[in-house]
Amino acid sequence: MRTPICDFVEDYQNRKCSRLHMPGHKGHVFLGCEPKDITEVQGADVLHAAEGIIRESQQNAAMLFNTGHTFYSTEGSSLCIKVMIDALLQRAKRTGRWQRTMRPTILAARNVHRAMIDACALLDVDIIFLQGEDSHLCTAVVSPQRLRQTLQELCGNVIGVYITSPDYLGNIQDISGLSGVCREYDLPLAVDNAHGAYLNFLQEPLHPMQLGADICCDSAHKTLPVLTGGAYLHIAKQASDFSIERIPRAMALFGSTSPSYLILQSLDYCNHYLADDYPERLQSFVKRFQQCRETLRQCGFALTGQEPLKLTICAAAMCLDGERLAEQMRKAQIECEYADHQYVVLMGTPENTEQDLARIEHFAQTFDRMQKVELRQQMPEHLGRYLHPPCEENAKETVPEAATRISTPALRACTIREAVMAECEEIAVSQAEGRICGAETVSCPPAVPIAVCGEIITQNMIQQFEEYNITKVSVLVKE
Repeated sequence: MRTPICDFVEDYQNRKCSRLHMPGHKGHVFLGCEPKDITEVQGADVLHAAEGIIRESQQNAAMLFNTGHTFYSTEGSSLCIKVMIDALLQRAKRTGRWQRTMRPTILAARNVHRAMIDACALLDVDIIFLQGEDSHLCTAVVSPQRLRQTLQELCGNVIGVYITSPDYLGNIQDISGLSGVCREYDLPLAVDNAHGAYLNFLQEPLHPMQLGADICCDSAHKTLPVLTGGAYLHIAKQASDFSIERIPRAMALFGSTSPSYLILQSLDYCNHYLADDYPERLQSFVKRFQQCRETLRQCGFALTGQEPLKLTICAAAMCLDGERLAEQMRKAQIECEYADHQYVVLMGTPENTEQDLARIEHFAQTFDRMQKVELRQQMPEHLGRYLHPPCEENAKETVPEAATRISTPALRACTIREAVMAECEEIAVSQAEGRICGAETVSCPPAVPIAVCGEIITQNMIQQFEEYNITKVSVLVKE
């Protein structure tokens, strides 16, 4: 597959022009990447008004992902998420779903990325959070039955449904079932698939575009060999109600006017990589990663999640503190993606070496009973609520019940936009009961916000803040 962006930059580099344009390094080597770091010179195309080499590269990506349209982002899925919310709103305007006498509303699982909440603040869109089947600060699984029930009960301007899948813990939503319910109600399904770009290349269809989603984002940099910040925004072939002309305008509205050509080259070259033998390499790695999963299980580690490239250790089910377990792994030269008191998340890709996987297995095999006892003795007393009795050495795959419940539906005092635009102050969490949240605080993005802008902070929320060592919270200034 051609790599038009990479080819152009290489040609430009070889011409050895006098670079009397940005960037300021002028192609001279400081870190090593500068010769390939250019700007929108003649022939380099324009990311948010692509007609040349960038357009060709994006079309290559659309062919690989079998989408109607694919757009590049050099600002991660954060930019794509904002554009998705705008696309839902613009579609509602075009199709008459939005009656201007009522407020536009999106149904969403609560484990949204903060970019989604920011977009709703900027566009003045309301969110109704779907009640998940279970909840942790990184997960909120919604069943098609729950979505249908919610839609039956609602009246008003619902302009779309928004789901995060996979989530940080490796849980995959029933996208096929959810998209079927959305079709019943003529609503588009938007999916934050930031952690799942690779899913398109598995033998089993798991990518949202394969399962009926209308629009989704992939953070290519999370699971593909792409520089940090490289992402895709996909529009499905069946999603004819979206204004394709509006998408680049929205990207420009929310994004930078200085896109990184290093990231664009990375996305461009990734097309060549994916079109080669990547599916075979991925399948081989998934099998090897599954062997690591089995080794962990055999050594008494409790695991959860369905995502093929994540190993999510449920430390609480082993009566361990996940953060302390992650410290032990770090001593063994293993750096995890995420850890909290309950979970440790390891992410793999085909770019991981056999040495990487051998380290995981060696750690599991040498993490003996005495180390577990020592970690349990070191656990702070207040973390006992996370433990899942009985604490057996060979814990089964599970999610600790005490850790699954977040909070009952929150009470809202004002819209998200009103809260974000209001004057705020930072106060101690212990003094926040009854105050209105001014800025969401989450353990990691995407995650379940303990409190969303405009919600009234409860004692239950305060307890959760304290458990995650959050001592300050932004609240609206009292009038």
